[in-house]
Amino acid sequence: MNPNLKNGAALVGRLLLALLFVLSGFQKITGYSGTASYMASAGLPMIGLLLPLTILIEFGGGLLLVIGWQTRWVALVMFLFLIPVTLTFHNVAADPTQMVMLLKNAAIMGGMLQLFAFGAGAWSVDGRRPS
Repeated sequence: MNPNLKNGAALVGRLLLALLFVLSGFQKITGYSGTASYMASAGLPMIGLLLPLTILIEFGGGLLLVIGWQTRWVALVMFLFLIPVTLTFHNVAADPTQMVMLLKNAAIMGGMLQLFAFGAGAWSVDGRRPS
C-alpha cells in the first residue's frame, strides 16, 4: 500500500476515534453537575472520584490520541475504560436504542484494540520518535 495512503488513513482513523472522546470529555467538564447527577442516577458510587477520572480519560486521552503520543497505552486504557461504561450505561439488550449504543461501544473498543496492536502510524508523535 502507498505509505501516504496508509499513514493518512491511520491519522484520520485516530482523529475520528479521538473526536468522540474529546467532545464527550469537554461536555462533562462544561456540564459537570448534570453529569454527576446522571452518574448518581445510574447508581455509581464515588462520583467525586469517578467523574474527574472519566474526564481525564476521555478528554485527556482523546487529546493524546489526536497528537499520537503513547497511543498504544492510551488506547488500552480507553478500551478497559469502555468495558464498565458499556456494561453500566448500555446494558438493556431488550431496548433497541441501548443495543445500538452497546454495539457502537463494542466497535469503538475494536478501534482501540487496533490502535493498541498497530500504533498511531507515522504521522504522530509516536511515529516521530526513534524505535
